[in-house]
Amino acid sequence: MFFRKKDKPKATEVTLHNFNEIVTQKDTAILFDFHASWCGPCKVLGPFVDELAGDFKDRAFVGKINIDQNPQLAAQFKVRSVPTLLFVKNRRVLERINGLVPKPNLAEMLEDLIAYEDLADEEE
Repeated sequence: MFFRKKDKPKATEVTLHNFNEIVTQKDTAILFDFHASWCGPCKVLGPFVDELAGDFKDRAFVGKINIDQNPQLAAQFKVRSVPTLLFVKNRRVLERINGLVPKPNLAEMLEDLIAYEDLADEEE
């Protein structure tokens, strides 16, 4: 081809092995997408989550957790349906959403989580 597609940032694959490191070392807002390869709504949501990883790359961490490959994490967070989205700050789950959510709504929720983070930092 005459031109190349730019490699777009993707959400980080989170596993049992890197989960604790991510949660303890990230001082930003965190979005976890619990998904499965066989889940139709997850296939629709996945590209949105990848785009958000690029859009928020310097302000938030966006990760994907495959429940079939990481059943311990799914059990730890009591994930009973997919997709499940967890919004985390300071090692606490502040919001949990089940099901398909439009990208603009997810972006707004991440902005709110980042704003919450800024308020928490100012109070310290």
